[in-house]
Formats: sequence, C-alpha cells, structure tokens
Amino acid sequence: MGDIASDAGVTRPTIYRRWPGKFELVVDALDYGFRAQRASYPGLELEKLPPFDAFVEAVRRVDPCYFNPDAMVLMGNFMGEKLRTPALLEIVREHAVEPRVNLVERVLENLRDRKAVRADVDTHTVATLCFGAYYAAFLRGDTDTADLAHRVASTIWSGIAAS
Repeated sequence: MGDIASDAGVTRPTIYRRWPGKFELVVDALDYGFRAQRASYPGLELEKLPPFDAFVEAVRRVDPCYFNPDAMVLMGNFMGEKLRTPALLEIVREHAVEPRVNLVERVLENLRDRKAVRADVDTHTVATLCFGAYYAAFLRGDTDTADLAHRVASTIWSGIAAS
C-alpha cells in the first residue's frame, strides 16, 4: 500500500480512507480496468452481419486477450488465488468472463431468432466451448492464433447451423 501511495503522490492514510485494505483496492482496480477495456472495443452491430460472420466476430470477442495480450497470464493468476481469495475469482467471472460468454450466447440466440441456427442449440455450452478454445490454445503453446476465431467458428458452425 505504501508503494501505491508513493506512486500516486499521496499518503498512506489517503489510500486507506478510500480503500480499507488491499482486496478492496484490487477489486476497484479490476473493475476500472475491465470497464475501460470493454469501452475500448470497437462498436459493431453483430445482428446486421451475415450469420456466420456474426458468429465469428462473437468468437473473436470472447478471447480473453482480445485487447490485452497479457490477459491469459493474468487470468491464470486469478485462478491460482481461488483457494486463498475465492471472492477475487468471482469478481473476475462477473466482470471478465460472463460478459464475454454472454455475448456469444446473445449472438447465438439472435441467430436462432433469424433461423440461421438450429432451435435446439445449447447456447451456453457452445459459448463455453468457444471461450475454452482460447485457454486450450494457450496451454498447448499455440502461437498462431490470428485465425483461431474463424477456425473455431467454422468447426462449430456445421453442427449448429440451420439446414
């Protein structure tokens, strides 16, 4: 906390007046960072794209590293803290995981309404698979992920597209 106060050019009591402890400071910093990151995403009306293109773009945006190349390592750190600080992982789920996965689910629901995706598609599972593809690629050491969204979407599309 002393280093943070020093870097901010304030006293430690000033920091403690705003945040009672490190956890609360980290929570606010994460919340700010996640909101700033989401605000930096380019606007795109996915419902106006052709169905497959909308799905590819949703898969691209579920990537934890969409705008932060260090996000995967940071996510690993948060996961590693689960035993000591379970509330931290819950905050990451709420602010970093669920908004991304929910985007894929919403796109799939829109595509289902447009009759481009089968009515029986489990949107939750498909969105989870898309999100997990990025973790699998990272853990396998795949370095060429530039077209991962397209490859994942292409593989899944044949099983979910309406006939």
